[in-house]
Amino acid sequence: MYDKVSTKLNFAENEEKVLKFWNEEKIFEKSIDEKKDLPTYTFYDGPPTANGMPHIGHVLTRVIKDMIPRYQTMKGHKVIRKAGWDTHGLPVELEVEKAIGIDGKDQIEQYGIEPFISKCKESVWKYKGLWERFSGKVGFWADMDDPYVTYHNDYIESEWWALKKIWDMGLLYKGFKVVPYCPRCGTPLSSHEVAQGYKKVKERSAVVRFKAKVAEGEEQYYFLAWTTTPWTLPSNLALCVNPEETYCKVKACDGYTYVMAEALLDTVLGPLAEEKVKNDAGEMVLKYSTDETDGKAYVKLESCKGTDLEGLEYEPLYEAAAAGAAKQHKKAHFIVVDDYVTMSDGTGIVHIAPAFGEDDGRVGRKYDLPFVQFVDSKGNMSGDTPFTGLFVKDADPKVLVDLDSRSLLFSAPKFEHDYPFCWRCDTPLIYYARESWFIKMTEVSERMVANNNTVNWIPEGIGQGRFGEWLKNVQDWGLSRDRYWGTPLNVWECADCGKRDTIGSIAELRERGKMEDGSEVPEDIELHRPFVDGVVLTCPDCGKPMRRVPEVIDCWFDSGAMPFAQWHYPFENKEIFEENFPADFISEAVDQTRGWFYSLMAISTLLFDKSPYKNVIVLGLVLDEDGQKMSKSKGNAVDPMEALEKFGADAIRWYFYTNSQPWLPNRFHEGAVMEGQRKFMGTLWNTYAFYTLYAEIDQFDPTKYSFDTNSLTVMDKWLLSKLNTAVKVFDQNLGAYKIPEAAAVLTDFVDELSNWYVRRCRERFWAKGMEQDKINAYMTLYTALTTICKVAAPMVPFLTESIYQNLVRNVDKDAPISIHLCDYPEVDESLIDAELEASMEAVLAIKTFGSAARNTANIKNRQPIANMYVKSNVELNEFYIDIIKDELNIKNVEFKDDLSAFSSYTFKPQLRTVGPKYGKLLGGIKEYLTNIEDGNAAYAKLKEEGALKFEVNGEPVELLEEDLLIDVAESGDYTTFGDNKYTVVIDTKLTPELIEEGFVREIISKVQTLRKEADFEVTDHITLYIAGSDKISEIVTRNADKIKSSVLADYIKLGSMAGFTKELDINGEEATFGVAK
Repeated sequence: MYDKVSTKLNFAENEEKVLKFWNEEKIFEKSIDEKKDLPTYTFYDGPPTANGMPHIGHVLTRVIKDMIPRYQTMKGHKVIRKAGWDTHGLPVELEVEKAIGIDGKDQIEQYGIEPFISKCKESVWKYKGLWERFSGKVGFWADMDDPYVTYHNDYIESEWWALKKIWDMGLLYKGFKVVPYCPRCGTPLSSHEVAQGYKKVKERSAVVRFKAKVAEGEEQYYFLAWTTTPWTLPSNLALCVNPEETYCKVKACDGYTYVMAEALLDTVLGPLAEEKVKNDAGEMVLKYSTDETDGKAYVKLESCKGTDLEGLEYEPLYEAAAAGAAKQHKKAHFIVVDDYVTMSDGTGIVHIAPAFGEDDGRVGRKYDLPFVQFVDSKGNMSGDTPFTGLFVKDADPKVLVDLDSRSLLFSAPKFEHDYPFCWRCDTPLIYYARESWFIKMTEVSERMVANNNTVNWIPEGIGQGRFGEWLKNVQDWGLSRDRYWGTPLNVWECADCGKRDTIGSIAELRERGKMEDGSEVPEDIELHRPFVDGVVLTCPDCGKPMRRVPEVIDCWFDSGAMPFAQWHYPFENKEIFEENFPADFISEAVDQTRGWFYSLMAISTLLFDKSPYKNVIVLGLVLDEDGQKMSKSKGNAVDPMEALEKFGADAIRWYFYTNSQPWLPNRFHEGAVMEGQRKFMGTLWNTYAFYTLYAEIDQFDPTKYSFDTNSLTVMDKWLLSKLNTAVKVFDQNLGAYKIPEAAAVLTDFVDELSNWYVRRCRERFWAKGMEQDKINAYMTLYTALTTICKVAAPMVPFLTESIYQNLVRNVDKDAPISIHLCDYPEVDESLIDAELEASMEAVLAIKTFGSAARNTANIKNRQPIANMYVKSNVELNEFYIDIIKDELNIKNVEFKDDLSAFSSYTFKPQLRTVGPKYGKLLGGIKEYLTNIEDGNAAYAKLKEEGALKFEVNGEPVELLEEDLLIDVAESGDYTTFGDNKYTVVIDTKLTPELIEEGFVREIISKVQTLRKEADFEVTDHITLYIAGSDKISEIVTRNADKIKSSVLADYIKLGSMAGFTKELDINGEEATFGVAK
């Protein structure tokens, strides 16, 4: 009837069998087909790139994204799970460049765009098989046979439709702006891409002396300005001050006269007075004399508002910039004002190079400054400067040396700041003025904020904080990329009259365009470069040719378009799209707040003016055991496939569900995974193994019996109540996306099922025959196991499938073929008994505290004790008291309202917390606490009210429990343990009769262990051999009947030995025991 179940299960091997069963029986496909007429629940899968290998972080995202759809399927929804692949973008190009041995855009052009694109297509599928095996192994169910692929024509055509709509709204434009730019990749990046690549770096900044132009006879002075990018100084065209701040002209002890912000004088100039150098004798002496500055670093000469400095001129640092300004017939090298200048660091004067900064560019336009850009598109210095040909970051130290040689460098302090790097190739980005295509997101920022406010973010703080603030301060989306492998920007431009227009479909492209040779545009034209580059339109304004602009688009637009592009909307599948938009649920790592979460929200707001998702679970990083970020270079990276082979998917899934809240970092290590596997999965499996062992012996078939509710024991009723409560609370938690809370319900129930119900009812399964009580025990345990497996199925799908196949399918061939085709269990409210659960909770708490008291007194549980006294706010009848007696091996349990006779409490202040709170009252507080006469009453008040309240010197004092050091002095032969709900006191006096009974229990326990070690079956009868001291022999003789019945011994033979033998310690007495069949 039941397959034999080993308690030594290899979880990973078992999962391979389950996976084979799912694939052969097409269980995933059936889970969708069987729900096709039910309400839709929509999940969007953020597409991974198949040209990179999965890492351990992908296990986390996969198991969260798999579990919720499984649960919603069992709750009666049709959940379409379409897999997707993100296939465009720079990572693919970089991989191909490396593979074919070329480097950079020039060599790509030489190699040929068409063959390069062909190689990109091949490259994106490099690890497709590995990803599919990985997804299967982790239990991630998705439609891998019909995925959406971002390079497919249908997908791109839907994106063209979207971009045309955005164009028609007037929100797609070309502008000359300072943009984040990767010189290695030769392309600008969007603000959300930049946000993903910041690193902390220490670099040399520069505080520079800009020589003011002065009238004849006027003392020379210098403007002190600060920059973190010395390489931009050759392109300097102005200095900017804050119009409202105060600026001072000062005489410094280094001999120079400076103008800078008053608020920063001490920070910048103060150190001059203490700066030291070695003299000829090798002694450290002050570098500067302060005789002319009254012994100070500087003296103020005059002050003014920043606005008073506007228009003052200074000499250019480099003639190349002056020459550039002269050619453009524009004024440069003077003081400008703008309130973006802050006093948080620097000198309060900022150098302006309009070609290399957003604020610089804005200020440059405001003052009509000339435009000079002595950096080329590869990030190398250019123009008539001393640094031509150097990469900008390599030019930094050269610029500093040059300025120092001309006495124009005041200082070059090291400066730690966050600097953006290309998130794809890791090259330092530069802010670089160029023409690019943008989507005017600033136009819809308020709508995005409003749409975001409809979303249930988990945690809420990320949605309203990190993501919400990002939306409030959104910048226009830098859409275009000067690359090759990507969705081509669908804008055509007339070279003659400048007319621009967009194409929104292949049909429109064929209708309006011809190939370069005049032939028709093919129906199956590939929507990539160079193929669409060859399509020429006729300008409707002047009749001349219109050609496509060369750019492709940001690949984040690809992934953000997936809600409609995966269905080729609006060209087909209109109903399917509308039924599945917006998504009920998405989940990705926290870095996607400025990636996929943003691109989804941006595009959806533009096209549909609604949020594309209703619920978002944000996931934290997966770190190593020490909390360090994993990386191959550090040697601490975990191979996900190796981890899955070693632990099995369910164990890793369970770890991620229970280890922490999903948005917090996870420290992934073997110990934590194995602990979860042991505590939950191992306990569930062993309970299932217990059931099958005895049910197989009795050939118990649950389909042939029903519950006789009138004859159920209290333990049965309690378990069925707890079961239905667990089904209910798990559903409430997971329905609210509270994953650890839902998992905790399973952990607690399985623990109580195994370690309380089964342990308390074990003898009912050993009874001979098939009386009603035994049937009730079987039916109760069977119901609990099969029901809780259905509840747990979304979380541990392999383990629960194995149990279901044996417990359910082996006895009921009409049951659903898989547990994942079952409905989520219905709650039977009539079986929930809150009072019963509260009573049993009290029993368990009292048992726990009683065990703790025993441990404190160093008395083993097998040693009976005479008395225990309990203070509890729950009244228990004799049934429960008998359980407590049995569990704790106590002869008498007495409930009391007052336990003060057994212990007394004294108090001292916790100086760490009380000192800062009450300071001068501390002495009086100590005195008050020392003089408390009734410590027990004070402790009771503390527990009841949460604080001790009194006055010291007429001032109120309120001390919480954390403000107190509490000592418990126990009276005589008693030990106390408890909390604010339950307190227990055990009597630790042991009489000779109690000690002997303890010996008997110890003997029985040791013999039971010996039976297991001898590999006997639980039903085997034995002969027991004992050779030991007279004391052992006398105890055994007096208690032979109890020992025999407890260990299934037909005979006890003293003084002789046979069978499986072992020397044992019985409470300090040495003896040899043997067991034989």
